[in-house]
Amino acid sequence: MTPTAPSNRRLCLLATGGTIEKTYDAHEGRLVLGEPIIETLVAALCHPDITIDIERLMAVDSLDMQADERAAVTRRVRELDASGAYDGILITHGTDTLATTARAIATDLPRPGRPIILTGAMRPYRVADSDAAQNLAQAIMAARLVAPGVYGVLHGRVIEASRLQKDYERLTFIESLSVECN
Repeated sequence: MTPTAPSNRRLCLLATGGTIEKTYDAHEGRLVLGEPIIETLVAALCHPDITIDIERLMAVDSLDMQADERAAVTRRVRELDASGAYDGILITHGTDTLATTARAIATDLPRPGRPIILTGAMRPYRVADSDAAQNLAQAIMAARLVAPGVYGVLHGRVIEASRLQKDYERLTFIESLSVECN
């Protein structure tokens, strides 16, 4: 039996900030968006047959994301999808408005040519019990497995953008049958 060659897939990761990248600032006594960590997080994961290009779009808390910033994310996703250079697009995003951005992308790009996966973390990568590595690893896997479309991937769930909703009580995302437009 002849071994098969690795798939050599190529993904683009768009970093936008959010809790996944926050660190504790002892001088201010709070979590802040400081030194970028996405490169460190990606390097810590094993993905031998996937090339991940990282592009930093912005570094904002998603609660502070303005319409023009959300439009910049949507515009860049549309450009990357049209280029055909990638097998999938990953977006790290703050969880508070991740579903809003996912729906904006899905509205702007109703038939993408590849999976577009948004993920984030409820707890920063640099704090104990962070879900950042788990969510990013699952997002990478989802980009290999799901059909072209826009999805949120967190905590072992893959949820289509139109049904994506944050559950603030359980601190996860759930699939909703009726989601309000934001």
